Amino acid sequence: MPERTQNVGADDWVARSRAAVWHPCTQMKQLEAVPPLAIARGEGPWLIDTDGRRYFDAISSWWVNLFGHCNPRINAAITDQLGKIEHVMLAGATHAPVVELSERLGKLTGLGHAFYGSDGASATEIALKMSAHFWRNAGQAEKNGFISLQNGYHGETVGALSVTDIPLFKDTYAPLLRHSVQVPTPDARLAEPGETAEAFALRCADALEAHLAEHAATTAAFIVEPLVQGAAGMAMYHPVYLTRARELCDQYQVHLIADEIAVGFGRTGTLFACEQAGIKPDFICLSKGITGGYLPLSAVLTTDAVYAMFYGDATARGFLHSHSYTGNPLACRAALAVLDIFESDAVIAANRSKAAEFTKLLAEVAAHPRVRHFRHRGMIWAFDVADATPGFATRFHLQALAQGVFIRPIGHTVYVMPPYVSTADEMAMLAAAILLALSA
Repeated sequence: MPERTQNVGADDWVARSRAAVWHPCTQMKQLEAVPPLAIARGEGPWLIDTDGRRYFDAISSWWVNLFGHCNPRINAAITDQLGKIEHVMLAGATHAPVVELSERLGKLTGLGHAFYGSDGASATEIALKMSAHFWRNAGQAEKNGFISLQNGYHGETVGALSVTDIPLFKDTYAPLLRHSVQVPTPDARLAEPGETAEAFALRCADALEAHLAEHAATTAAFIVEPLVQGAAGMAMYHPVYLTRARELCDQYQVHLIADEIAVGFGRTGTLFACEQAGIKPDFICLSKGITGGYLPLSAVLTTDAVYAMFYGDATARGFLHSHSYTGNPLACRAALAVLDIFESDAVIAANRSKAAEFTKLLAEVAAHPRVRHFRHRGMIWAFDVADATPGFATRFHLQALAQGVFIRPIGHTVYVMPPYVSTADEMAMLAAAILLALSA
């Protein structure tokens, strides 16, 4: 057997990656001009490439990393679990990590019976299927349609893409997708001049009501990203929309699915975004930060009433959905370590103080003449660039890399979603890098 190659440089890894790896969300030809970073290791909020260069991970590696790379407490939990059981199928078996995680998530969400997948799109698929199957079991099989928000994003598997409204991802696969209905987004950027975010959110909720009044009999669920629509360019809206949506879903007997995949686990300033509207959804979809960015895991929790509708003697009445790695013990241990850190370090309270401090550090960015709609919620900051021309996102990305910052704009929107362990000095460095990139 040949020895493993040692001391391989970044150029070698990039060339081999282009030859063997099909990168996600990427036009591969563009890697000729903009090669991927060859990352060797991580340290807190920093990514370190094979040549030792350091990059501040300003977007938490696709929004998943909460407590820094190579976190010693999460490392220890996974290492301990490795010595016990790495995986066992969850059909016909169970184990301590999945039981303990399900119990804790139930207490935190007010929902129960966690069903596990491996990623956010899987969670969306699970929630959609559960909702439609619930109505079928209830003798209302005609209630199988879905509503989502304009510009919403819920994943890229076929079911999840059916309720996604981003043309770049959706249009190519339109013949494969099931029809769904999109209602107006309460994105505060779209409010009329002088109209408050709250008033606009209520006006958008009127459109949801109008649709439900006519189509509730054939609608299973309304799925929504609470407070922040990520792929829409970090579109932020007033919590009153969620409050009203909950009232309308109750009134018209339609499930409310909260897609907290990106916004859960503290990103919006509360553990779950729905808390800011004082509501409890019928389903909550969780992923991304659930394992602190360590291992693939997603979960869907629902109400006792939904669970009870599947309970019975007939096998076909049960929820016959599965993934080979459902409830993987290593991933569950990582998630338990994440919840331990939230509890022991009072993370939510600490983040509120950090968010206020970081917002002040970004004040010069907010005042930049190219910046429009500077916005902030919890540990998410975003702004639009008024005069962005085609190719802006790539140019900004490269300018930021030159300053030691890893950031990927969405179209003309620049956003930062740093790990919670980031310091004021690091955020000041990030602000300076953004200003240089804007000036360039």
